Amino acid sequence: MSKLLLEVDDEALAKAAAFLGTSTKKETVNTALREVIARHSRAIALAELRDMGARGEFDMLLDKRDYRP
Repeated sequence: MSKLLLEVDDEALAKAAAFLGTSTKKETVNTALREVIARHSRAIALAELRDMGARGEFDMLLDKRDYRP
């Protein structure tokens, strides 16, 4: 982990801490960074699923006979 000296918006930091349920500035910033990464990862996964659906890769699920052999 690296140390970093930042100027941050105190009001935004307080709102983020309340939203995230964090109690320290360090915890708030680190949690916010992890949340951004997780959100972006979910958006990528959703886009991939949407593309798979558009290509018809889930069409076999429309026929209930395909659920079990």
